[in-house]
Amino acid sequence: MATDIASSSLLKNVSRFEDVKDQAKKTNEDMGKQDFLTLFTAQLQNQNPLEPVKNEAFVAQLAQFSQLEALTNMQTSLDSFVTSMSGERMLGSAALIGKKVAVTDTPTQVTSGSGIEGSIDLPFGASGVQVNVHDRQGRLVQELIAGPQTPGTMPVAWDGKDAADNPVPSGLYRLSANAVINGQNVKVPVSTLSTVRAISTNPADGSVSVEVDGGKSMLLTDVKRVGI
Repeated sequence: MATDIASSSLLKNVSRFEDVKDQAKKTNEDMGKQDFLTLFTAQLQNQNPLEPVKNEAFVAQLAQFSQLEALTNMQTSLDSFVTSMSGERMLGSAALIGKKVAVTDTPTQVTSGSGIEGSIDLPFGASGVQVNVHDRQGRLVQELIAGPQTPGTMPVAWDGKDAADNPVPSGLYRLSANAVINGQNVKVPVSTLSTVRAISTNPADGSVSVEVDGGKSMLLTDVKRVGI
């Protein structure tokens, strides 16, 4: 009951305290420690002398304010910590620029005389696998045929030559694959090593993304393999 009386008295003085704040032309919209003390003093000065608020009620109000202030300070500290960690993650991830990471179904930059390395996950194995190489315009450049595969990861390597065994021009090339699994022709994803071109961070949640050849971006947490 004493706490209810204190709360009622506190609410009665809110309007008076707002007038004081307006006269002072404060720009801070949040109630700070000094604001609370001013309001608390006004409550003491204007309480009903016939029904004075008990000490326990004032102590309860102070305890609640102290808890709220502690939580606010903790939130501020956590926000600062997250911002700091985001910057450190971005700086640390900058070391990936120029290196290669495994990316699924994305074009990979090829220079004349070089090729592409990748892998295909076949958890159930396959009776046969066909890997197709397409250029940036979607034209078929080469077909790679592999025989039966045991369950696991199948390595893929293209030497950068077309069907006539001529080196292809420099540019972006994409690998796609089909596998015969349990008698059915199934499209399977191909993971290839693509060069990291840029690192970016999302200010909303602090997540870090890597941008690879072809303009594709992926979260740093999704990077499973890094190569030279």
